[in-house]
Amino acid sequence: MVGGEKNVNGYTTRPLDPTTWNAFAELAERHNGVWGGCWCLWFHPADDERGQSPEGNRRLKERMVREGRTHAALAFDGDVAVGWCQYGTPAELPSIYHRKEYEAGVDVLPDYRITCFFVDKRYRRKGVSAVALRGALELIASDGGGVVEAYPQDTQGKKISASFLYNGTRSLFEQAGFEYVRPKGKNHCVMSTTVARA
Repeated sequence: MVGGEKNVNGYTTRPLDPTTWNAFAELAERHNGVWGGCWCLWFHPADDERGQSPEGNRRLKERMVREGRTHAALAFDGDVAVGWCQYGTPAELPSIYHRKEYEAGVDVLPDYRITCFFVDKRYRRKGVSAVALRGALELIASDGGGVVEAYPQDTQGKKISASFLYNGTRSLFEQAGFEYVRPKGKNHCVMSTTVARA
């Protein structure tokens, strides 16, 4: 599906890279830079630039994309990006919520983390997150595979506004073959899967 093969919903996925930057930027700009101008940087290492301003975040994100320091699978409806799933190594994405609690219960860090999703408000609850997640796992496989962790919300069957599900849901990851590992924080959990090399 990465690179143009359509899934059953008609969406395709492509990696976030210099060739897809404009589509990613248009999606973020349609939503005010996402969560008050985050530009999908929160989980990256804190530095002097991140969080100074929405415009600064946009410039930093673009530079990181061009330098290959940030990774995501973008879901497309035709030529329009409608969502993404961010992934990367723990070194690339260290700033997870409840980090102290997480590190107290971990022996070995995973090879990759999946830290956040974003879906265009016009496309929410239409399967875009599942498409983007599959795309991310395919990209991880093409990069050599390994152990992949995610930290989704454990909704326990309750309906929650899609705008708050930036980590995805436990059921989304279960459907993708992840296994529950342990709780993390009040309403989140650690889930894991092993992705074979493509």
